[in-house]
Order: sequence, then structure tokens, then C-alpha cells
Amino acid sequence: MEIDDLITPASVIANLRATSKRQALVELARRAAPMVGREERAVFEVLWERERLGSTGVGMGTAVPHGKLPGLERLYGLFARLEKPVAFDAIDEQPVDLIFVLLVPQNAGAEHLKALARVSRLFRDRIMCEKLRGTDRAEALYALLTDRPTSNAA
Repeated sequence: MEIDDLITPASVIANLRATSKRQALVELARRAAPMVGREERAVFEVLWERERLGSTGVGMGTAVPHGKLPGLERLYGLFARLEKPVAFDAIDEQPVDLIFVLLVPQNAGAEHLKALARVSRLFRDRIMCEKLRGTDRAEALYALLTDRPTSNAA
């Protein structure tokens, strides 16, 4: 599972405006709805319900909101770089400015976990996060996100 299996250039947002976690998720649901062919409200409710179980803020200013949507045929991703960080109840209590949304089919098991693991690895890379914060162009963000390393060395 690679990042380019999850996102397209159209699913990268360079400067998302939001003043809260809820507002960020509302806006992300609005952007994701046409991609996945679902109503905005349905997408938001899936993401918000997952947040109620525990924050998807994974630390270092990053979050991975995710959820299962009935009727999806495949996994969908949406990446957003926020204009300004927002409080997200993250595990390290730091505000979030990089968000990767994952929407998956109801029956996605291992695929869902592989996608979450891949995005988590991406966000654990401090240098990558610095690069993502260093550009405000969607094309550059997409290129950074989908650039595959030439080596699998640890």
C-alpha cells in the first residue's frame, strides 16, 4: 500500500482554513464527499464518530482521521495542510496542521490497517513533515507525498 494508491492530485489541499478540529473535519468531509460519492454529512459523521472514540491526532502536529463508509469500493485518502494549526486533542497535546483522512469500505480489514500504518510511517518522518510544512502548493505537496524512496533501508 503506497500513498499514491490513496490520493490523487485533486485530493491534496494546500491551505485549508479551519479554527477548530470540528471545523477542519467539516471542511474535509465537504471536500471528500464528491470524491467518494457520499453526502457530506455522512462523511463527517463517520469521521466525528471515530474522533469521539479517541483523538486521531497522532503527534508532531499530525492527525489521521479515518472511518468506514458503507458502499465504498476502495480506499480513499485526502491530505490537507492547514493554514494555521488547530487544537486536536492529540496524544502529545500539540496542535495539528497536517491531516490525512482515510475513508475505507465497510469490509476493509487488513487493507485499512496497512493504509493506516503507511500514513503513520509518513507522519513519523520529521524531515517529511518539515517539507510538507514548507510548501503551500498542492502540486508540490502531492509530489512529496507520493515520492517513493529508492531504497528500503531502515
